[in-house]
Amino acid sequence: MKKNCLFWIAVFLLSAVMPVAGAAPLQEFALQNGLKVFIIEDHKAPLATFQIWYRVGSLDEPCGKSGMSHLLEHMMFKGTPKYGSKVFSNIIQRNGGTDNAFTTKDYTMYFQTIAADRISLSIALESDRMRNLLLDPKETLSERDVVMEERRMRYDNEPQSLLYEETVATVFQAHPYRNPVIGWMSDIMHISRDDLAAHYKKFYAPDNAFIMIAGDVEPAKIMAEVKQAFGKIPAYGKRERRYVTEEPPQTGQRRFVLKKEAELPAVILAFPVPSLPHEDSYALEVLSSILSGGKSSRLYRSLVYEKRIALEASADYSGLNRYPYVFTLDAVATPGIEAAAVEKALFAEIERVQQEPPSEREVEKVKNHIESSFVFAQDSTYSQALYRGMFEVIGGWRLLDKYLEGVRSVTPEMVRTVARKYLVVDHSTVGILVPLKKENEQAAKTSN
Repeated sequence: MKKNCLFWIAVFLLSAVMPVAGAAPLQEFALQNGLKVFIIEDHKAPLATFQIWYRVGSLDEPCGKSGMSHLLEHMMFKGTPKYGSKVFSNIIQRNGGTDNAFTTKDYTMYFQTIAADRISLSIALESDRMRNLLLDPKETLSERDVVMEERRMRYDNEPQSLLYEETVATVFQAHPYRNPVIGWMSDIMHISRDDLAAHYKKFYAPDNAFIMIAGDVEPAKIMAEVKQAFGKIPAYGKRERRYVTEEPPQTGQRRFVLKKEAELPAVILAFPVPSLPHEDSYALEVLSSILSGGKSSRLYRSLVYEKRIALEASADYSGLNRYPYVFTLDAVATPGIEAAAVEKALFAEIERVQQEPPSEREVEKVKNHIESSFVFAQDSTYSQALYRGMFEVIGGWRLLDKYLEGVRSVTPEMVRTVARKYLVVDHSTVGILVPLKKENEQAAKTSN
């Protein structure tokens, strides 16, 4: 099932985040204004990655203003009095570096990877836009239109992405996770410059942020520069603790049908599950890989290779979240196959693992794959910082050190237990994509 790029980032990270012997040590610092700084000293290559994480995402947006965090991310590249619009990225690129940013439900992160002897540029540029963002009214209107077009292209005109978005919105009836990171179209249309300014002032402050630096750097020297650049920025102060609506227990299956111009039917099943570091999260991750770990996985072998009722089939457990999220199974039907047959086959695979635990060999294969994936990822300074940053958001970077131990402890019976506990029919949300021809979709819109 096609999902947005941020979703796939989280999927990749969760399948690869665990410590390895010999990994570069992390040093932790804190400024008086509340800014935390984490430095990973790694001299394997003359490169460094600078990441600044703000603890704000779609979860933190007021009612009727969904998408505001994502739009503000766009505006962070529109300049300050010192550096005009688009100057930030041009400076980084002229110095041989790369930069970007992304927003999730839980946080917003900005990063640059550059030659280690030029990391001072990141420090100067990021400290400037933490405090001095212009938020020009004309630029705000222009960028708002850009985000609206992005929404049309990535969701409204992408049936499988829209199916996933509507599934999440159906699973979460009360919790703010129901809102997409990019926002609902009607909300985006009404986000004003003043809305963004208030959001920026409240959340883009040193006491709501932390920095991850990894690479060929000297911690003492780097910290002197960070203190000089960020130390004078005032903290926001006492930020009221936001009450997040608790999702009530689901007491029956939820179903919806999405009729959209598409080539083939598709099905998605979603189940509420806990996130890391819940004791069941490790077995849920292993279960996800057993169902969806490549062409030898259960879903591919059964639905695609043997029964030939699906062109693609997968499962996912998104556990790197501040609050409980979802476990999903999805598939795109083979031409001529009805969605009902695909749905039945997906539930049959769930029942199979509930009735009989996977073999010891199957579980060990998955655990070995998860561990080896991380070893290869450790060559990147960006990944070293990214993994630790994501764990810092959900409860502290040291949780990463416990993850491998948790995965290694998973047994076949634990996998069956979590399948029985969470993948329950009465707790499922079923989304069905029914393909429409172009003229039929237009007629459906007109009749509504």
